[in-house]
Amino acid sequence: MEKKRTNWSVIGFFVEMCALTFWVGGLVVIIAIVIPAVFNSFGMEPAGRFLRRVFDGYGYLNAGILCILSLLAFLRYRTYGQDPARIFSVTPVEWWLLGGMVAVTVGILGILGPHAVALQEQAFEAISKDQKEVAYGEFFRVHMIVRALHLVNVGLAFSLFILKLRKTLVPHLATDS
Repeated sequence: MEKKRTNWSVIGFFVEMCALTFWVGGLVVIIAIVIPAVFNSFGMEPAGRFLRRVFDGYGYLNAGILCILSLLAFLRYRTYGQDPARIFSVTPVEWWLLGGMVAVTVGILGILGPHAVALQEQAFEAISKDQKEVAYGEFFRVHMIVRALHLVNVGLAFSLFILKLRKTLVPHLATDS
């Protein structure tokens, strides 16, 4: 009796697609459902603190997803190279998208995110109305950049999802270009 071999590339592809779905779907759920519900249920300060924890969790989820995607891309590269004729090969565009996602995530989690948290705490702790206005103004300037980076990152993740899906469903298009 011949033993069936497991096609690890298909399993890896499935894991990558699930991870990208969590990345994109997670932000959509946070923006469409969580943020409005939290701000309609709590005051400004408790809602801000709660959402900060939500986005911290989302950021760490993204960091974990990036580790998984990077590991699987490396394994696929070692197995299939960058040959566009092979479905599970890693294309240069995929490397660029993955690299962009890493750079933006590091920017959010390591640089701007902690700065925004510190500014948010200053705004919450300000006593006078003038101090609060100045503190909130500084916080919202940095927060705007962080929000924009989250949208850029979800755009990169969605682009990677589409690229992988297109390459798998219509493999001949990868060799035409």
